[in-house]
Amino acid sequence: MRVVLGEDLFLLRYALERLLETHGCEIVAAVGTGPDLLQELLRQRPDVAVVDVRMPPTFTDEGLRAALEARRRVPGLPVLVLSQYVEPLYSRELLADPAGGVGYLLKDRVMESGPFIDAVRRVAAGSVALDQEVIARMLAGQTRDEPLARLTARERTVLELMAEGLSNSGIAQHMRVSGRAVAKHIANIFAKLGLPPSDSDNRRVRAVLAYLGRGSAATG
Repeated sequence: MRVVLGEDLFLLRYALERLLETHGCEIVAAVGTGPDLLQELLRQRPDVAVVDVRMPPTFTDEGLRAALEARRRVPGLPVLVLSQYVEPLYSRELLADPAGGVGYLLKDRVMESGPFIDAVRRVAAGSVALDQEVIARMLAGQTRDEPLARLTARERTVLELMAEGLSNSGIAQHMRVSGRAVAKHIANIFAKLGLPPSDSDNRRVRAVLAYLGRGSAATG
């Protein structure tokens, strides 16, 4: 798996390089500024980009902007964003384009190598990887008249677990309910959000998250 890494902190960048290489990834570029990141993403066209939101020169949103611009020029370019804080606006903008894998993790999750590497692989494969806290903030930001407000608390929990990439059996195990109960919740979620059911977990998760990112009904 070819990876472009964008992180301005040298020690963290070095640690991420070693971690990714240990798990079989090839780091084709590791840069510390937004302009350099955009240049390498367009030049290398990696299997996945791992990107810090805030990078030089202004330390605001250069990393994210570079990634979004790269996705505009290379449709479907997989991007996994890292951030120190929960910033729902960033995740919504990233998810506004449902093409290709996308992810948003808090940096403290990087300290857990298993979940981080799993997220990198899921995004590279075209799926979605979102931090639980990011999902919660996105759901909380919906207004009462939006379709998400129609979901029950149980259905919201299922939606969050779907967004994390769990299968039906994984959701059932996490919630300690039957697989049939999970299937029923998922059918209700798609019906309330106006999303067609699908046997493909990746397509299902991406459709729901695309809806969340756009704030309007998604189409299958």
